[in-house]
Formats: sequence, C-alpha cells, structure tokens
Amino acid sequence: MNPLRARLASLELENPTMLASGVMGETGGSLLEMARCGAGAVVTKSVGSEPRKGYPNPTLVELEEGYVNAMGLPNPGIEAFAAEMEAARECPVPIVASIFASSPREFADLARRMEGYGASALELNLSCPHAKGYGMEVGVDPEAVAAIVREVKASTSLPVFAKLTPNTHRLVEVAQAVEGAGADGVVAINTLRAMVISIEARRPILSNRGGGLSGPAIKPVGVRCVYDLHAALDIPIIGVGGAETWRDVVEYIMAGASAVQVGSAVARRGSCVFKDIASGMSWFMRENGFRSIEEMVGVAHE
Repeated sequence: MNPLRARLASLELENPTMLASGVMGETGGSLLEMARCGAGAVVTKSVGSEPRKGYPNPTLVELEEGYVNAMGLPNPGIEAFAAEMEAARECPVPIVASIFASSPREFADLARRMEGYGASALELNLSCPHAKGYGMEVGVDPEAVAAIVREVKASTSLPVFAKLTPNTHRLVEVAQAVEGAGADGVVAINTLRAMVISIEARRPILSNRGGGLSGPAIKPVGVRCVYDLHAALDIPIIGVGGAETWRDVVEYIMAGASAVQVGSAVARRGSCVFKDIASGMSWFMRENGFRSIEEMVGVAHE
C-alpha cells in the first residue's frame, strides 16, 4: 500500500500534492511536465468562454515572501483549449480543469465542454480577487455560489471543487452553501487582495493597481481557513496558499486538508518541489507512525 495515496471524491492521487491553477497550466505540454515532475494531480489555467488578453504589463511583482499579481484571467478560450487538453490527456495523473464564468449557465456550459475534453474533475474559480465581473465578485455571495454549483452538478458527472476566496468574513457560510448545493469539495484559499506602490513613481506598480498576494506570506491565513472549514464541513478540503515544503503540506493536512496545491513554489524552488515534498512526507510519516494520509487529516483538531 502506498501511504501517500490521497482520495478526493472519486479521484485517486498517488501523493497529496497538486499543481495549483495559474502556474504551468497554460498548455498541455506544461501540465504533462508537472505530472512527470511528481505532482499527484494537475490543475489547468482558469479557462473561460472567450479568449482574454488579460491586463497589460506590469502584471507581477516579486516580493521576498511571495508575489503580487493581477493577470486579468488571460486564456485562449474554451474552443482553443481543446488542443491543450488533448495533449494533456497523456498525463499519468488526474487533470482538474479550472473554469471561470459570470453566470451559472455559462459555468455549466464550460463544465460540459471540459468533461468532453477528458478532464478528471472541475475546479470552479469563484475567488479571483482582481477580475471585474468574475471570481471574488461572485464568490462572496452564498446564494450565488450555490446556484453555480447546482447548475454545474446537474450538467456533468465529474467531481466539482469550488475554489473559495479568503477576502470575506463569510468564508464558512459560503463553503456550507457550496456543500449544500452538492459540491464534492472546496479549495481554500485563493490569493489575498494586495497592492505594491513604487515610491519613486509615486503610484501602484501593477497596471491594475491592486492584485492578489500569493506565496509563503499567506500560508498562515490558508492554514487557518482550512482549519475553520474542516470543523464546519463534511466534504474534502484542498488546501492552497504558500505551501513550499513537506512541513507546509503536513501542516495543511493536519489542519484538515486531504490534498494540497503547490503554485508559487514551482517558480521559487523549481519543478522538483513535488518530489521533494513527497519524499519528506514519506520520511515524516514513517518516523511518526502514520500509515496513511487519512490518518493525518485534521489531527490538529483532536
């Protein structure tokens, strides 16, 4: 038995690490490369109905403990992404398709298309903090989120995971609405609203002014959100936010996550980060008598 094996609804992962959306998920080739580098599952770039160029540069600021970005959801659109999914189907791990839309019907249409393309599961982007009309603007309303999840669940047989925003005092309420609507799990968290100002130029650096903070700086926020959600939900939680080492991933799992997405660490530590995390976790589990990931999930609540 593989002690690192993780289960998310009907998905089986050889290890609990997942490539986070927005990092190396733009092409089938990059998704395949991350799978070969040891990710237990890969998540695509968020894809919408129509092509989007995103915001003009600058769109990214590198900080000591992470990044602030406002990309504007650039993507080729669902039609063109068919070719990338065809290439990605060679992946030896589950492919989770991330989608964004402005209405339940549009989400459902994208879900059907991604199922036809061969996706293993769906991630609903309900949490992007800087794209007008999408993401967080929808994801802070429990009723709106529930309507989206119900429509998607009625349109596909794939597992559905809702990615939540931390930029609300209603996180648990939103997550409970997602669960009540039939979602198979939640992903927590997306980036925190942030801004970086150039004191020389006397203005915000990003073209969009505000953006989303990611990387190690937000890990304690992510861990707390997962901890709170585990106490309130019966569906699986996928942790995300600043996980770079095996210790970070174990922390998320002990807070209540069944798997953990890795994003910024791919840029900061290289694509070997997935194998490094899995190796470190194997050692930790042997040393501490854990025979499975399930035995660790939520132990910090005991």
